[in-house]
Amino acid sequence: MTRDQAERDAVTVEIGYAVVSAALLAGAVWLVLMSPVLLFGVEGSGAKAFAGTATVLSAAALVWRAAVVLWGFDSRRRRRTGGAGRGAPGGTR
Repeated sequence: MTRDQAERDAVTVEIGYAVVSAALLAGAVWLVLMSPVLLFGVEGSGAKAFAGTATVLSAAALVWRAAVVLWGFDSRRRRRTGGAGRGAPGGTR
């Protein structure tokens, strides 16, 4: 396996991890925020407010988690290659 193929495989695995961990976090956030509705039977506009808030915050958690994982991967990759990215002097081609 060439270095380029290994790098592509690492990126693929990292993206998969970012998506799965972000989805799990978003689901947990949604479930925690919706727990009053589910446990205490909140109805009407209160339930709609909880649902809207839970949906918005879980979507924000999903985006945040994916970004943190992928930015962390990029910074670790740059440290390993000495800070040079593709097309930069000293970078890999």
